[in-house]
Amino acid sequence: MSRMQTPFRFPASRRYWLVLVLLAIFAAAGCAATPSIETKTPAPTTVGSNPIQVESNEVEHSQKFSRWVAEFRTIARAAGIDEATLQIAFNNVHVIPRVIELDRAQPEFTRAVWDYLDNAVSTQRIVRGQDKLLQLRPVVQPIAARYGVPAEILVAIWGMESNYGSFVGDIPTIDALATLGFEGRREAWARDQLLAALKILQNRDIDRAQMIGSWAGAMGQTQFLPSNFLAYAVDADGDGRRDIWGSRPDVMASTANFLASSGWQAGQPWGLEVRLPPGFDYARADADVRQATTQWSNDGVQSMNGAPLPTLADSSILLPASARGPAFLVGPNFRTILRYNNSTSYALAVGLLAQQMAGGPATQAFWPRDLQLLSRSQLLALQTALNIRGFDSGTPDGIMGPATQRGLRQYQRSLGLPADGYPTLDLLQRLQ
Repeated sequence: MSRMQTPFRFPASRRYWLVLVLLAIFAAAGCAATPSIETKTPAPTTVGSNPIQVESNEVEHSQKFSRWVAEFRTIARAAGIDEATLQIAFNNVHVIPRVIELDRAQPEFTRAVWDYLDNAVSTQRIVRGQDKLLQLRPVVQPIAARYGVPAEILVAIWGMESNYGSFVGDIPTIDALATLGFEGRREAWARDQLLAALKILQNRDIDRAQMIGSWAGAMGQTQFLPSNFLAYAVDADGDGRRDIWGSRPDVMASTANFLASSGWQAGQPWGLEVRLPPGFDYARADADVRQATTQWSNDGVQSMNGAPLPTLADSSILLPASARGPAFLVGPNFRTILRYNNSTSYALAVGLLAQQMAGGPATQAFWPRDLQLLSRSQLLALQTALNIRGFDSGTPDGIMGPATQRGLRQYQRSLGLPADGYPTLDLLQRLQ
């Protein structure tokens, strides 16, 4: 082999030291090139960042709420609320954001009356109500006799409002009303209710911690607003307090007192399901069209079982689900239930629940479950279209009211349709 073909080789000992030197050089270079953890992660800065802005907004919001509370304290003192009650009520009061969210929420879709009744007048609720009637008969019967309101109606409202006392809400009433007053959309109303709540505390009917209810300020097993509590709550058990949170006698007597004071007529039914005659003018199915049941009978309206209609001097026909659904003849007591909760579905549920707890029939006619209800935006479009066509439905707001019903009936008549005033998708499409 020639000299050019023979590779140069270090002796073994020199090769060993050379490897050590090279390893040391590479290690040093690696340490210099690799940044430390501190240099990888820059130090946090708060200049112009969201956390400071959010914190600033929260502080400003808290300060505004404190000023609102201080102003309201002055109003409450002038109304006779003592300093001790103000301290108890407001020392730890705070805004509840969820209350504001719920108050501002406007549901896009409404609930069909048949869906509402499926839940409100379920078999389970009927059976449980019957059990409660038996358990509480010694308590409820004397109250029913005193106020002239049937025990079944009292227990039905109790069942509707708190599922027979199992859930009374969990939001502190003072905080809920202070939040609504501060938020401002319904400030005048919330201030009045908050002042009433302070009077309840001052009267020692309930402790602040136990004064709980819904986000809108309704309280206890009967879901009374504070103003209604002051006007109608009753100390039926004689313990010196009106306790609609924990005392069953107080719950029942307070409900009965509200209904009796609101126009309940003893001995009269809330209403009943009826059969309308062929050719009935559905425009007469209106809360404002009232007459004696003898006149309705002369007009061909019949009970479902053919028995004579009950004697009511001031009754009207209710069609809660268009001309295709069940019809009801309702009297003054139905309107009294509406004063408890101004919802036709609610009042109908109370009446039907009480009726079935007492062994009466369920609704016999079929509900038109295939009907597609209009959403809020669709109802707004219908109101606008009615106004454009010259059928006055009032200011469009997406809420079904008497003005919209009147305008819709006029439009239905113009088409030769039953004038029941019930908004449907078909009518909206015709209008558009």
